Order: sequence, then structure tokens, then C-alpha cells
Amino acid sequence: MPIPEDVTGEEIDKGVRQELMSLPKTLAEDVAKNLVMVAKLLDDDPERAYQYSRVALRLASRVAAVREAAGFASYGVGKYAEALAEFRAARRMTGNSDLWPVMADCERGMGRPERALAMAGEPEVQKLDRAGQVEMRMVAAGARRDMGQADAAVVTLQSPELASHAIQPWTARLRYAYADALLAVGREEEAREWFAKALEADQGGTTDASDRLAELDGVEFVDALDLEQEADDEAPRPVEEPTAVEPMDATEEAEDAVEEEAGDEAEGEGAEEPAEEVRPVAEATSEDGQAGPEKAGDDS
Repeated sequence: MPIPEDVTGEEIDKGVRQELMSLPKTLAEDVAKNLVMVAKLLDDDPERAYQYSRVALRLASRVAAVREAAGFASYGVGKYAEALAEFRAARRMTGNSDLWPVMADCERGMGRPERALAMAGEPEVQKLDRAGQVEMRMVAAGARRDMGQADAAVVTLQSPELASHAIQPWTARLRYAYADALLAVGREEEAREWFAKALEADQGGTTDASDRLAELDGVEFVDALDLEQEADDEAPRPVEEPTAVEPMDATEEAEDAVEEEAGDEAEGEGAEEPAEEVRPVAEATSEDGQAGPEKAGDDS
């Protein structure tokens, strides 16, 4: 995979760079550049990010940061079994539980919400920081909804973090998840209120809370490009002016009359001679054997 010239590998996190110090210098630089590309493309072009992660994985599969990056790249393209395997490998290498919530979400992606819910009750959750615990709560609520327990999902999301007025990195997503859960159980007015709160906290545009609010308010967005195309289609087309025919002068009319008279005389003389019999080409050529229609298959 090509690496842009402006990517040096120095852009990676200091902790990751330290992990790569166990590799030969040139190899470490190549791995770092591929990890930078994974981080750059993960949100906007997950397929390419996945390809770069596979390159890094081939180069340094024993580095935990590489396995973690490969896991997130696989997760981004919906390869949940592959992602789970990479996350488990990274966890074995580091011994920490930071990846526990996304591992549980992989179980959901693989159609096993009951396993995700069981993971939400494991001791590893207590080892997570506050952000990790909020993430685990959202995964558990999603698992409840997967299992048809929509009301339980609403209850699962109710927490001190949800009630807090402080804006944290997870606040917008937590409020959005709660609004979506409320809407799923028919509590539309409350859902609208929480979508508005999510939008208020969503400074980075991580959710589509504004679109969900507009949908609830009955607002329909129209693409400006579609309007321009429609206007072009309805615009009147210019009418082509008929080409003017210049009148012939007297000299041209006289010449045409002479030519017509001469033609009539020639036709009269030709009518006196008997017409020669014309035979079909097939008859004329088949009698002497010189020509005839080709038979199908003669090309061979």
C-alpha cells in the first residue's frame, strides 16, 4: 500500500512509538507509517484503513498496538470475529481491560447479544475508567434491545453520567443512545428532549442528533443539487428559427425551365424503344454456374 510522502511515522502516539522500539529501526518506521494511515482513514475510508492495518499486522504481529489497530480496522468494516480475535490478542499482551467494551460489542455484531450482556457483569468492568464504564453501559443497552428488551434498555442507560450537566467526551453519545431507546418504546416527546440535549453536547459532530430532531419535527431536507437539476429540466429551451430560403432570380428560373423541357424530350424518345428483359441476379448467375448465393458454413 502506498504511503503519502508527508507521512513520516512520527505522528503516532508516544506510547505506541515506545512499543515499536523493540523492532529494527527501518521496520519500526514502516510499521509506524502504516499505523498513521490506519488512524487517518478509519472514520472516512474504513476499507483502506483495513488494508493498511493488514500490512502493519504482517510486519509486526507481536506488537500489542498493531493488534489493537488491526482490531479497530476490522471492527470498522464489520469483520467482528476478526476484530474480536485481534482485541483478545492485544489484551493478552498488555493485560489491561480497556478493550472490554468493544470486545462485548463485537459479540453483539456476531449476533450473540447474550454474551455481550454477560460480559457487562464481569469483574473486568470494575477495572475500567469512567469512560469505559459508560461505553460498557451503552453496549449492554444495545444488547438488551437486540434481545427485544426495549424497556430494559432504557433503564440500563439511566445513570449519574446521564443525569450530569457536565459535558464529557462520551456525553453526546450517551444522551443520543438514551433518546434512541426512548423512541423505541414510544416515548417520543422525551426522545425529542434528549436528542436536543445530545445535539447540545455534540461539539464534534459525532452523532446525527440534528437529523433525528428534524425528522421528529417533520422537517424534510432537500438537496440543493437536486433543486438545481430540476430547475434546469424545467427551463424553457430556445426555439430554433427556420432557415430562410432565398428566392431565385429570373435567370435561375429560366435555366430551370430549359432543363425541365430537355428532360421531358429525352423521356419521350426513350419510351419508343422496347425495354430489355431483366432477369433476377440469382437466375442469371445460376445458369452458367459463375455466381450464386453463399451457403451457410462456406466460411469454414
